[in-house]
Amino acid sequence: MKIIEKKTLSDVSGIKLTQIEVASPNIAKKAQPGQFIVLMATEKGERIPLTVVKKNKEAGTITIILQEAGFSTKLIGSLNAGDSLYALTGPLGHATEIKNFGRVILVGGGVGIAEIYPVAKSLKEIGNHVTTIIGARTKEVLILEEELKSTSDDFFITTDDGSYERKGFTTDVLKELLSKDKYNVVYAVGPIPMMERVSYVSKEFNVHTLASLNALMVDGTGMCGCCRVTVDGKTKFACIDGPEFDAHLVDWDELKKRNSVYTDKEKHICKLEEATKNAKNSKDS
Repeated sequence: MKIIEKKTLSDVSGIKLTQIEVASPNIAKKAQPGQFIVLMATEKGERIPLTVVKKNKEAGTITIILQEAGFSTKLIGSLNAGDSLYALTGPLGHATEIKNFGRVILVGGGVGIAEIYPVAKSLKEIGNHVTTIIGARTKEVLILEEELKSTSDDFFITTDDGSYERKGFTTDVLKELLSKDKYNVVYAVGPIPMMERVSYVSKEFNVHTLASLNALMVDGTGMCGCCRVTVDGKTKFACIDGPEFDAHLVDWDELKKRNSVYTDKEKHICKLEEATKNAKNSKDS
């Protein structure tokens, strides 16, 4: 599980996005769009679920993209080409259903843009008309623009601050498109508030909508129950029943509450890490 290549995609406005290519021949052979892996940087590190963005069967490698936001993702980001991950498991979760739906809209926000790329690519390859909408806070943190543009029939970009293309949100574009034309499926990946808004907009136009849920995970194989979500009034587990669900049936309020449970603890850990680093630097100097 050696890291073959590491690349910083963005490091501005407090957002650091890192792309890592890892040697994993078995996962490279089997991974399908929509599936994810769980990795550990060290023996004592957390298990982090990440989408397989690209795979190279011949080279036996997979590519993942992560945002270095908390202690464990920063730990992964501290590794370099030549280093090895402690553990890597996958592919996990159900693959996206890839068939000729007709006209499909894919909506990606933030690091979720990485997750829609393999889906968009596969849907386009079998003849779907693919419309892609991606959004980010600002231009500098936008990822995979050229890759998605090349695999889309129609392509739109929004930025919260108006620094690139259209100022506004992905759902602004989505509502305009659904108002003008007939679409068969909407697929969304990104921050929970964005996916929730996509769900509300598409429901208004009665368009079937899938969302890939980023519920909190610990085990990733259905044993811990941490990633449970309520869909159509029933308890589901994002890791084994998902990660994709009918967005119109998801209990978004519950999902938001569950995903914020460890926010304060994560901030505390990051502060301790920063204090330890500063103390070490002072000692070394």
